[in-house]
Amino acid sequence: MSAVGNRQRIVNARIVNEGAVIEGDLLIEGGRIAAIGRVPDGPGDVTDAQGAWLLPGMIDDQVHFREPGFTHKGNIASESAAAVAGGITSYMEMPNCNPLTIDQARLNEKRERAARCSLANYAFYLGATNDNLEHIKSVDPASACGVKVFMGASTGDMLVDDPKTLEGIFAATPLLIATHCEDTPTIVANEAAALARYGEDIPIAEHPRIRSEEACYRSSELAVQLAKRHGSKLHVLHLTTARELAHFATGDLAGKRITAEACVHHLFFDESWYAEKGNDIKCNPAIKRAEDREALLAAVNDGRIDVIATDHAPHTREEKSRPYRQAPAGLPLVQHALLSLFEHCRRGLLDATTIARKTAHAPAELFGVRERGFIREGYHADLVLVAEGRTDGGANLFAKCGWSPFAGIEFGHRIEATWVNGVQRFGNGQLLDGPFGQPLEFIR
Repeated sequence: MSAVGNRQRIVNARIVNEGAVIEGDLLIEGGRIAAIGRVPDGPGDVTDAQGAWLLPGMIDDQVHFREPGFTHKGNIASESAAAVAGGITSYMEMPNCNPLTIDQARLNEKRERAARCSLANYAFYLGATNDNLEHIKSVDPASACGVKVFMGASTGDMLVDDPKTLEGIFAATPLLIATHCEDTPTIVANEAAALARYGEDIPIAEHPRIRSEEACYRSSELAVQLAKRHGSKLHVLHLTTARELAHFATGDLAGKRITAEACVHHLFFDESWYAEKGNDIKCNPAIKRAEDREALLAAVNDGRIDVIATDHAPHTREEKSRPYRQAPAGLPLVQHALLSLFEHCRRGLLDATTIARKTAHAPAELFGVRERGFIREGYHADLVLVAEGRTDGGANLFAKCGWSPFAGIEFGHRIEATWVNGVQRFGNGQLLDGPFGQPLEFIR
């Protein structure tokens, strides 16, 4: 491993970038990409990729690292380690911790925490509530990646259901608005019906009917209407249904004001997995039908889905072992996100250039991340090397919770190495020493 400022070469790689794959080498100097193609011999460390895929590190635009307030589930240090082990070099973290990240002071505090312990680069959302509109209006745009609006109750106490507040947020903020879209009254009615039928013994298979297609569609429809009315920059997170895709345009990200994200677990699992996985795949919004999963994959390819992320949200094994209604929603996902996408690549459903575009290029463009997300000369050397080989989805886990929804699943690729700001931080299945990550900078 080399320190920042040293010279490193990655040779004999399949370099995946901006719609093309080229066989060649890459030179890192001073933490930046110095040359791409054929790099002459010289001093410094050499990594022989032996034909493995070299991609820009994933920029995960949706994670919950649980700090502060819920550090028995995870923390910035542990979850960023799992992210780096999975080829994620930058992340954007959500505000539903304790205390909530709903003003400038809390944003500043989170950035200070990350500076002391995050292995990956970092940014944080400002959270919206029914009564913090003035904080949203006055936030320093350079200190937040966006504003997170829970337009449906999930983990935490951040439901925004006041119509005037929603109008104010969509009208006032210059930042990107990222929404969790589920209609709470629909969910409440569906749960009441399930309780009437099953009592407290609601089976996990009811989860996608409680957190239903209708609940998702109603809420995402409202978000899109608000964005169109106010000309807002809207990013709808973790789509789960084929029906919702009608809200979004196909094609390239450039010029879009309304965009959509899909998460790796919604692209991988469907409701047939509940019998085997139970609460281990309980998440909000719920994993739904095979037809929905197939439609989401098709939308990744045609551009209706602009970004792929994780929504990494760890809980302890004890918490997940509780009965359905008491078990929290959320899954630890960062360590196997790229590997799950390469399974689709093996099956001919995605290609490597699409994976790079949706996990790195698109989030960098959408959020205006400065000099990251691409393999370009002069850019930060945030890189992941993905090789063919076996990975056990339940082994060598770095997330603090110590379990994975991918346990029992064997992937056909492995994360060979990860570089963050030009320093190799993961290799041979181990985390490597080095400096902490940097705050993401935005072009605004």
